[in-house]
Amino acid sequence: MAQNRNSQGQGPKQRQLRVGELIRRTLADVLARADVHDPDLNRHSITVAEVSMSTDLKVATAFVLPLGGRDAPEALLALRRNAPELRHLVSKVMTLKYAPELRFQLDETFDRMDDTRRLFEDERVRRDVEAPDRDDDDA
Repeated sequence: MAQNRNSQGQGPKQRQLRVGELIRRTLADVLARADVHDPDLNRHSITVAEVSMSTDLKVATAFVLPLGGRDAPEALLALRRNAPELRHLVSKVMTLKYAPELRFQLDETFDRMDDTRRLFEDERVRRDVEAPDRDDDDA
């Protein structure tokens, strides 16, 4: 019996990961070279942390963050406004059958890491983490 490839429980396929990484590197190069002629976009130094591909490889969601997280909403608006031109520039380098639609979202990984770090610094959490495991004493 064939497996359902669109199952919610499965992670991305190898091809999705490879294409996503290629688009991430290409998009980062395009943004670093300031190939788009938009001063609002070019005044931001934008990090492309990850690109997630849809299963049909027609939609690429880029998780981005401006340097230092400053002016993130403005940078995101500039990226979304210039998405068609960025798609064109990225597709010139790619050898895919279809140039994927580019969507942009802010990368919140760094915020979550900071929250986790603050959580581990809490006195109660440190006390629980550093406490010996009682199950180990019984063994």
